[in-house]
Amino acid sequence: MAVWLFKSEPSEYSYADLERDGETVWDGVSNPLALQHLAQVRRGDQIYFYHTGKEKAVVGIMEAVADAMVDPNDPAGKLWVVRVRPVRRLSQPIPLTRFKAEPRCAQWELVRLPRLAVMPVPADIVQLLQGWEASSM
Repeated sequence: MAVWLFKSEPSEYSYADLERDGETVWDGVSNPLALQHLAQVRRGDQIYFYHTGKEKAVVGIMEAVADAMVDPNDPAGKLWVVRVRPVRRLSQPIPLTRFKAEPRCAQWELVRLPRLAVMPVPADIVQLLQGWEASSM
């Protein structure tokens, strides 16, 4: 099982919106690298939900309920989508500043490529996230 981070501007679609909806199709990704990542998402993969904009923080966890598929609304067949559901909101958001202050995150896409909307979360960073989340409970 892979672990991912998906970004969204909360004024466009927030974790609260996902909780309200219960499930959604994650679409609207157009960056080629983000699309490559999105195409690799498989059913059961864990996904960290990151609010962009003023908040800039990981706020919740989602799960892919199906494998990524070519967007049926894309006539060119180049875009990908994935259906997700909420798992749980984090007890405390984990801000971008925390990642930037952690040397082990220096080479991660979240720090290096701030505009990338979909990215894998390496195992060592998953451990950091789990530790940070546990310490805030």
